[in-house]
Amino acid sequence: MSAPALIRGYEVVIGLETHAQLSTASKIFSGASTQFGAAPNTQACAVDLALPGTLPVMNKGAVERAIQFGLAVHAKVAPLSIFARKNYFYPDLPKGYQISQYEIPVVQGGKVEFVLNGQKKTVRLTRAHLEEDAGKSLHEDYQGQTGIDLNRAGTPLLEIVSEPDMRSSAEAVEYAKALHTLVVWLGICDGNMQEGSFRCDANVSVRKPGAPFGTRREIKNLNSFRFLQQAIDFEVQWQIDRVEDGLPIEQATVLFNPDTGETRAMRSKEDAADYRYFPDPDLPPLVISPAWVARVKTAMPELPAAMAERFVREDGLPEADAALMTQSLAFARFYEAVRDGCGTPKLAANWLMGEVSKRLNAEGRGIEAAALQPATLAALIRRVADSTVSNNGARQVFELLWSGAQTDVDAIIEAQGLKQMNDSSALLAIVDEVIAANAKSVEEFRAGKEKAFNALVGQVMKASKGKANPAQAGELLRQRLG
Repeated sequence: MSAPALIRGYEVVIGLETHAQLSTASKIFSGASTQFGAAPNTQACAVDLALPGTLPVMNKGAVERAIQFGLAVHAKVAPLSIFARKNYFYPDLPKGYQISQYEIPVVQGGKVEFVLNGQKKTVRLTRAHLEEDAGKSLHEDYQGQTGIDLNRAGTPLLEIVSEPDMRSSAEAVEYAKALHTLVVWLGICDGNMQEGSFRCDANVSVRKPGAPFGTRREIKNLNSFRFLQQAIDFEVQWQIDRVEDGLPIEQATVLFNPDTGETRAMRSKEDAADYRYFPDPDLPPLVISPAWVARVKTAMPELPAAMAERFVREDGLPEADAALMTQSLAFARFYEAVRDGCGTPKLAANWLMGEVSKRLNAEGRGIEAAALQPATLAALIRRVADSTVSNNGARQVFELLWSGAQTDVDAIIEAQGLKQMNDSSALLAIVDEVIAANAKSVEEFRAGKEKAFNALVGQVMKASKGKANPAQAGELLRQRLG
């Protein structure tokens, strides 16, 4: 593996803590709804508000989602884990503590693999633990005051902690994207970064190569991949400037301002001792039996890497194509449906990587919102494969299908006059006419100029109004020209 790139002679060291909101309908310790967008404080029950006499009850669905994640990253799923109270005061934390896991988390170890610039990278995971989210402070439209919305209080989170294995902002972004793809693929998190369902904290430090780790600063609540990269890049330059000026770097929690592109310190960074962790007396140890793990494993979808490998092995796709076909579970399912419908995997992949992706990217939509069904696209690809329509004609058909104006592939081909001319006798007559009318190009071709041949093919296509099969036209031209 090549040495990490240095920035102004310094090595960057990055670790990420990622909070994935689990896709349960209710909260981690109460029956209150987790639905996004409700009016403030309408989804906070007595347990979430920490009213006297209330007791937390573990959400089984949250545990099963944590087990799925542990299995997917090849981690150890702890047979017994402990919930702890993380004590701190903040207005949006009614209990005065957050229920989390500290000494014995539910998921231990593991790894996430991805490719960056054609090179395979592996980031080790320290742990993933279950915890509850806090509420939210609202600073706008409150006449200079701050409002507290406790709808998020008790929302189930899986906090995924990496080792400090990343050495650039680009590496951190690719790791975060791989993690995002995985949790959405598994269905354990919806991945909506705008709604806070997937957000990252980046621990960043710099050092001279071979030196001990520098003092880290934690950039909190980054809710887009672009902000993640911008925040790390700014923080790295800030830390290097500080070191170069002979000034100390203090461990701190910092915030990123996307409007200025800068980070600023929010508070000095607490250590674990500051939170006074101790086992939560209201929650018994979480016991996960091997049989429970086995049941969860049986219900899991095929993982992206395994599916991509299968597409290479069984469908004959290049690795790069297979990786694109598995960019999401929905995309992979769409590809499989098109492939099964047309019988030509490579053509199915080409159309998805080409026309379909171009349209989706232009419209800012995912494959779930594709304007045509897999069966319709498969029908179009079959007509390309059997030479009913040319590639150019097929693209015209695709435009009409995508617009929703029509859905019958054969009817569009017929109505638009796009059916290819496959009658060799009729095509031969056109070839003879083109040869007779283009003596100069014929002479140049016979003199060894291949471009002249392409020009003749173009003339045949023009004379046939685009209906000639280009391959057949070329073959007949070569026969006639000897």
